[in-house]
Parts: sequence; C-alpha cells; structure tokens
Amino acid sequence: MLTKSALFVIIFSLFTVAAKAQDFVSAVRATLEGYGIPAAESVLKQYRDARGVTPEYLEAYSWLGRKALADRDYAAAVKYAEQTYDMSAAELKRRGLDAEPHLPIALGAAIEVDGLAMAGQGDRTGAVAYLRGQEAKFATTSIAPRIQKNINLISLEGKPAPALRETQYLGPKPQPLTAYKGKPVILFFWAHWCGDCKIQGPILARLKQEYGDRLVLVAPTQRFGYAAAGNPASAAEEMKYIEEVRKKYYPRLADAPVPVSEENFRRYGASTTPTLVVVGADGRVKLYHPGRMSYEELKAALASAGMS
Repeated sequence: MLTKSALFVIIFSLFTVAAKAQDFVSAVRATLEGYGIPAAESVLKQYRDARGVTPEYLEAYSWLGRKALADRDYAAAVKYAEQTYDMSAAELKRRGLDAEPHLPIALGAAIEVDGLAMAGQGDRTGAVAYLRGQEAKFATTSIAPRIQKNINLISLEGKPAPALRETQYLGPKPQPLTAYKGKPVILFFWAHWCGDCKIQGPILARLKQEYGDRLVLVAPTQRFGYAAAGNPASAAEEMKYIEEVRKKYYPRLADAPVPVSEENFRRYGASTTPTLVVVGADGRVKLYHPGRMSYEELKAALASAGMS
C-alpha cells in the first residue's frame, strides 16, 4: 500500500516548476504499477483539484481502465473507460480531437478498453459492432487506426487477409497477397523512427534464412511527414530517408517488398509498430499481433500456419 510519505513525494514531484505534462502521465503509470489503482486515483485527484481536467489528466486517467483490463477486472475497466470517454467528449466541445497529443490518446484508450472488455466477457459480436460505430464516428481523426487495430484483434484471425495498396514501394515490386497463396506470409508493418522495429528485423531475417523461398516476407511502411530527428520532410525527402533507414538497419531484409501507404496502415490498424501479421498458405490470417515478437513466438505462429 502507498504510504502517505511516498504519496507526498510523488505528488510533490508533479507540481514542481520543472514538471511537464508527460511527467505527470508517467508518474501515474508508475504509481499504478507500484501501488495499484487506489494510489493512482489519489494522485489523479490531487492533480485535478489543483489544475482541473486537462488533456494530460485525461491521458493519465485512461490508464486506470487499461490497468483494470490487464487485471481482467472487466466491470472496473468499463467504468473507467466510460468515465474517460465522457470527460473526453466534454473536452471535445472546447477543442478539436487532434489539436494536441494527449486527448486522442485518452479517447482512443477509452474506446479500446471498452471494446476489449466486452470481448473479454464473451460478447465479441457486440464489441466489433461498438468499435465499428466508433470508427465511423472518428473516421477522419488520428484514432481511426487504433480503433481498427482493436477490431482486427477481435475479429481478423481466420478471415482472408485484406489486400495491400502497392502503388508506391521500395525494394522489389510487391505482388498482390493472392499471388502468394500456397505459401505462408509474414507482414511486418514498421516505421523509420521505430526502435522496436529495428530489434524485430534480425528475428525476421533469421526466419527468412531458415525457410527460404517457402516463406514470403512483405514489409509495409508509410510516411509520417518527417525524417531524421523529427525534422519536417517533403514526401520525396521522407521516401529517400526511409530507403536510407531500410538499407542501414534492415540489410538482411533487402529482398522484402516495401509497399509505402497510409491506407495499408489504416486497413490493418497498424497504430502500433511493429505490427506482425501471419497469413497462412490458404490466404487467411493466422495471427494478428501489435508489438514485437520473439523468434520462438513467430516460429510457433508459422507452424500453426502450416510451415514445417
């Protein structure tokens, strides 16, 4: 349990002149992990009493629902998600969703937790219907891919793999996914700024070396409007930078086609990078996984996709 002295130290750190918005979010997350939800609620209350409901408060508050969901306390997860959603909706009356970075994270998390809690309680159909409704409502905002990610988490496995847009690409010319039928395919959604993607690269290269032509690897990416060190870049400048990153950090994946398209990321809900998708020889999705995977995990997924 969080002692009064420990709580005082945490709260004091939040209100120093040097404290920034993201420091507060990080402090709430640390409190959740170290002391649990009641202690985090105390920190949140102190902040709200002093500063009111701010976008960073909402992002921090959204972690209560995420923690409850991780603990499989679905009733609490839904309660916190709905509270986050309602407070975010009130904030949307004063500002656009993407006017600053914290509000879309908070609202996206609220929708995610609500949908996954419904699915966790066995109502997968209701969860998909809810998420599709929210996706339509926020279709033109930054949280649309995150909502699609959660629809895919609940429903994509076992379905035919969505087609990729292949108009613009780096490396070898990509083929339609249907052209690879008969072979398992790994889709590796990555970003030029993504450190976890660079860690994932050697694992994929090892698998490709082991399985050779029996395994297809496709590595979709997209432009983000900036290049090295977050400096703004034109489309042409960023494409050049992506190619530099590809050659420097993924030399053993040089034979993998790299379709470049925001539409692919939206379609697959790749709001997390890396996102890994294993498509079986029958063209159906066997695994949809936001985040890194180990060699052993991916090899097991390939085995379930028919790779021996």
